[in-house]
Amino acid sequence: MAEEPDNIVLVYLRRLDEKVDRMAEDIRELKVRMTALEERLAGVERSAATTNRRIDRIEERLDRIERRLDLAGAGL
Repeated sequence: MAEEPDNIVLVYLRRLDEKVDRMAEDIRELKVRMTALEERLAGVERSAATTNRRIDRIEERLDRIERRLDLAGAGL
């Protein structure tokens, strides 16, 4: 006697289960990639803040130099 075919509902449930497993793996991968992206963005922001701090210090020094040389209002 031949084997009875699987219940059609079980067939569809197994397919859905496989798809859900693949989606869960994709989501895990996306979370890892998002975390890496957030870390890189934080690094860029830190770098920009450091650069801005250095520019601010240079501007302060330049202003001080201009005042000492009496160049502040010379329109240079």
